[in-house]
Amino acid sequence: MPTKQSTTNTDLSISVLNNNGDARVSLTGRLSIDSSPEVRDRLLSILDRKTPPALTIDLAGLTYMDCSGVATLVESMKVAHARNTSVQFWGLQDRPRYLLEATGLLYLFQTNSRTNGSSASKSL
Repeated sequence: MPTKQSTTNTDLSISVLNNNGDARVSLTGRLSIDSSPEVRDRLLSILDRKTPPALTIDLAGLTYMDCSGVATLVESMKVAHARNTSVQFWGLQDRPRYLLEATGLLYLFQTNSRTNGSSASKSL
């Protein structure tokens, strides 16, 4: 049975949907130094509680991401891989995608973009 939890602060909204053991986290707004600790806590909590077979992080509503956001996503991906959980970014576009491309980290993540359907992945 699907369950949903939501958290909102002034810059970022976090929604978590658990369905059939898999987890989907939707981020809307700005993933920055101010909001990344909360995102980190939520993602690690999901991975620690009941390690899901798959974790999808929906970034379609993300309008901004700084380096602390990138670090949070990289850490979450490392923890997920250590627990044999696959991680996929959904809807990565615009500035957040550019930041991952410019830092050379995009290739680490399995992505599914709504605009072009491209995907790529590698493990650490």
